[in-house]
Amino acid sequence: MEKFKRLKNEGNDFVKTGEYEEAANKYSECMKLNTEECTVYTNRALCYLKLCKYEEAKRDCDHVLQIEDSNIKAFYRRALAYKGLQVRKKNMAGI
Repeated sequence: MEKFKRLKNEGNDFVKTGEYEEAANKYSECMKLNTEECTVYTNRALCYLKLCKYEEAKRDCDHVLQIEDSNIKAFYRRALAYKGLQVRKKNMAGI
């Protein structure tokens, strides 16, 4: 559990400095230790949103909502992911 906290804190520090790819990697390492901790999924979803990886963000939020069906961050970030996917779809239609 100590390693989990350390990795999560490292991920949080990367988010604060805008290093979203590195943060996502730290959160992914956390998930190997604990698949039920929802905060690392919502945190990684934030990173994916910043990296325009909307499908991945949506998937993380869907996972959280299966565990906690009223998680506000997961709902909000999933909505942002859907919005990003819609914008991308519209842009692709214009090509």
